[in-house]
Amino acid sequence: MSELTFEQMLEESLKTIHTGEVVEGTVIDVKPEEIVLNIGYKSDGILTRNEYTNEPNVDLTTVVKPGDTMEVKVLKVNDGEGQVILTYKRLAADRGNKRIEEAFNSREVLTAKVAQVLDGGLSVIVDEVRIFIPASLVSDVYEKDLTKYAGQEIEFVISEYNPKRRRYIGDRKQLLVAAKAEMQKKLLESIKVGDVMDGTVKNVTDFGAFIDIGGADGLLHISEMSWGRVENPKKAFKVGDKVKTFIKDIVGTKIALSLKFDDANPWKDADEKYAVGNEVTGRVARMTDFGAFIELEPGVDALLHVSQISKEHIEKPSDVLKVGDEITAKVVDFNSEERKISLSVKALLAPEPEEETVREEAAESEDADVVSVDIDAVIAAEADE
Repeated sequence: MSELTFEQMLEESLKTIHTGEVVEGTVIDVKPEEIVLNIGYKSDGILTRNEYTNEPNVDLTTVVKPGDTMEVKVLKVNDGEGQVILTYKRLAADRGNKRIEEAFNSREVLTAKVAQVLDGGLSVIVDEVRIFIPASLVSDVYEKDLTKYAGQEIEFVISEYNPKRRRYIGDRKQLLVAAKAEMQKKLLESIKVGDVMDGTVKNVTDFGAFIDIGGADGLLHISEMSWGRVENPKKAFKVGDKVKTFIKDIVGTKIALSLKFDDANPWKDADEKYAVGNEVTGRVARMTDFGAFIELEPGVDALLHVSQISKEHIEKPSDVLKVGDEITAKVVDFNSEERKISLSVKALLAPEPEEETVREEAAESEDADVVSVDIDAVIAAEADE
C-alpha cells in the first residue's frame, strides 16, 4: 500500500464544499471592501462588500474583525482563480424572508433605518430583505419631499408579501392613522367648549387654518381669526406657527377653534368710546354706493352714509374718498345690540356765514312772535277788568 504524500493527506483532511452550501468561517483578514475567511477548505473564502450587505458604501472594517466567526453561503467554489466566492446577504435574505413572512402574518410592527429615498417612496432593509414603502404609505398626510426621512429609523408593517416576485411592501401610514385616532379619542374625552388650547398650525387654506391641539386637528375659520378683518389666512399664519386658541364648538370629531377671546372684544366698552356726540377718527375700510365703512379699530366698523360725508351733494363716496383715507366724524347713532354705529362728517362742519345769518334771523323772529303774543294777552286781560 503506497503512502500518501503530505499534500494528499492535507487535501483529504480538508472538507469538500459545494455551490449553495452554508458553511461557517473565521475572519482572517478584513479590508473596507472585502472579508477573507478560513472556511476549512483548501482555498480561503472571499466575501465582498456587495455580497455582505445591501446597504451602500459600508466599510467592512467597522462591522467585523479578525477572529470573528460567521455563517456564509458558497456562491462559487472556484471563481477561475482558485478562490471561493461567498455571500452573507443572500443567506441572511433567505432567513429574512421567513422573518418577513412571519411579520406579515402576525401584523408585527417592524423598525428599520431608511436605506434610500427614491422618487416614489422609501427603501428599508430588514435582515437583508429590501422593503419598499410607497410615498402614499409613508405618512397620513401628503409629503412632496421625502428626503427628511433619509437615515431615520421608522416603524411600519408589511402590507404585501410576495416572495416569488420578490415584492415586499411596507406601510407606515396605517400606524400613524391608528395612533392619531387613539390620541383623538383620548383628547375628545378630556376637552370641552371654552377650553384654552396651545396648538401648532398644520395647514392653511383660503377659508381657515387647521391647528394641531395635541391629538386632533381643530379648524380655525377665517371669521374666528380676529375681532378685526382677516382678508387672507395665508398672510396671517404659516405652517409651524404656535397659537393659543379656545374651543368654540365640538360636533362629533370636528373641533371649531377661535381666537376671538372675550377680554379682547372691542365692543366690550364701545358704548362709552362711541357714545352719540363723541368725535372719533378711523380709516376707510371699504365703500359702497350708499356710504363708506370706517374702521374705528379692529373689529369695529361704522357707517358714514353718503349724505353725511359733506354739506354738498355727493353722488357716491368714491367721488371724494378712497380706501385708507383717515376720517374724523361725529357719532350720530349707536346700537350696541346690533353693533351698528353711524357717523357724520357734516355734523362737524361749521355753518356757512349766510346760513348762520339766516339761523340768527329765524331765532330773532321766533322771539319777537313770543313777545307780541304776550303783549296782546296783557291788553286783552286789562280790557276784561
